[in-house]
Amino acid sequence: MPLMYLRHTTVTKNGKTHTYWRLVRSVRVGRKVRQETVAQLGELDSAGRVRARALAEAIVGVERQPGLFDEPLPKEPITVDLRRLRLERGRRFGDVWLGWRLWQAVGLDELLTCLLPARRAEIPWAQMAAVLVIARLCEPSSELHIAEDWFRRTALGDLLGIAEDKVNDDRLYRALDQLLPHKQMLEEHLKQRLGTLFALEYDLLLYDITSTYFEGQALANPQAQRGYSRDHRPDCKQVLIGLVVTRDGYPLGYEVFAGNRNDSTTVKEIVTRMEARYGRDGRIWVLDRGMVLEATLDWLKERRSHYIVGTPRARLKEFAQAVRHGGWQAVRDGLEVQRCGDAPGEESFILCRSADRAAKEQAMRERFVGRIEVGLTKIRTACGRQRCDVGKVERRVGRLLGKNTRAAGLFRVTVARRSDGGARVSWSRRLDAEEWAQASQGCYVLRSTVADWQPEELWRAYMHLTDAEAAFRIQKSDLALRPVWHQKAERVQAHILVCFLAFVLRKTLEAWSARAGLGNSPTTLLQEFARIHSTDVVAPTTAGRHVRWRCVVRPDQAQTILLQHLGLQLPQRLQLPRGLGRM
Repeated sequence: MPLMYLRHTTVTKNGKTHTYWRLVRSVRVGRKVRQETVAQLGELDSAGRVRARALAEAIVGVERQPGLFDEPLPKEPITVDLRRLRLERGRRFGDVWLGWRLWQAVGLDELLTCLLPARRAEIPWAQMAAVLVIARLCEPSSELHIAEDWFRRTALGDLLGIAEDKVNDDRLYRALDQLLPHKQMLEEHLKQRLGTLFALEYDLLLYDITSTYFEGQALANPQAQRGYSRDHRPDCKQVLIGLVVTRDGYPLGYEVFAGNRNDSTTVKEIVTRMEARYGRDGRIWVLDRGMVLEATLDWLKERRSHYIVGTPRARLKEFAQAVRHGGWQAVRDGLEVQRCGDAPGEESFILCRSADRAAKEQAMRERFVGRIEVGLTKIRTACGRQRCDVGKVERRVGRLLGKNTRAAGLFRVTVARRSDGGARVSWSRRLDAEEWAQASQGCYVLRSTVADWQPEELWRAYMHLTDAEAAFRIQKSDLALRPVWHQKAERVQAHILVCFLAFVLRKTLEAWSARAGLGNSPTTLLQEFARIHSTDVVAPTTAGRHVRWRCVVRPDQAQTILLQHLGLQLPQRLQLPRGLGRM
């Protein structure tokens, strides 16, 4: 467990001294110990704590179950045998408590209580849904692991009022089935709730697609098909997930497609569904270059939908003159743009050149050039040692160039037949191709129907696609979206929905943390809060009875500071089940 420390910096401004604090932790890297900054805490003054408290009240509101915490102590005096005082039932408390508060903050507790009435269910389905999503947020795992291990190690049962023996894998699977039919209403509710909490704008919608693969044959799922795998698992069946996020990376909705579906064929479906649900006016779609075909763009223009999209690299040659001699305008360090080739009333083309991207492309090209030259040298040496078949040598050269396509066009390779029937290999560099590669490195073209934006604004909007990519990365790694172990189609859909809801909670925590001055580190916060435990204090009395209090361990200094910045206050005690307090 890394150690946490407080470090401060003193700054004097206008004769007044300010002390700025930061939370750091010691991490061992090999033989060295380094300190990493967990959060910038600013000035730990009373005004800051008041602002944090106001922020917390705006996000999570007031306590909705006042009888759950801080059960009153007995009024009559009790004589306790201190020699037999003991602690029992230690549980992880802080992370599930924080997840539960986030669940309340986005209003899913009230919404699902309305959508999933208890009826004859022994445990309300709304509470079982909370177990699934909070578990996915805090410790992603299977339903079986939740039922057999995770749930009993946490205090989530105390928070939700669920006995440990009531959570089993069958009930969790049935909770998935109960949750899935309400996907659209959940998305609409979250769009409204997050928009209110964080004053979101929904003018710019970013759409991207990813894949997640299956472990198993998934024979009962018609959408499980083999296709282009972004997980580098072409041996496994997969489904595609198309996600729509706002310009700030907040999720708006998603759809699941068959694993062999072409990305570009999903755009019409997504645009139609989202605009039918939330309206078309004022929407601008941002799409990656691999997502669209000309027919799709024509369809968007016909229906007067605005877009900003990347273009295939091959289209750069249409703007060769502008690349070499255009009027580049610097918009920031290392980035230049220019508007070119406008089609009046239809599209604008924005030519962009990035210094960082140019350096990366040059390094990659040099690496592939080196591989090709080494490979050709080996082939020529082999041909010199023995008489090689010309056809085999040509195929060997083709395989070499096929593995290094980024630099294959820079070489002109000739395989000729020698007088003795063997093969002779020679090559030369194509100077015109090298000149174009040097001139165009770091360049790419955007196209858009947004006429009243400057080139810099269009570029910045397109760069927001990284928020969609980050959402996929978080769901796949931190929330364990992949691989999918479910085999039934409906369970797969429900699994993806649970991951989506957990991502909403995580994104809410990230925004809350940023506004509280703690940076964007929800993983660190969850890890730190997971160290806060609850435990039962059992006090034997001299009268032969036992008095039990379910207490929350007092947080240490670092945890207290995090709580203060978030505007939260841990409860001191939890309410015990009826009849357990005194035995």
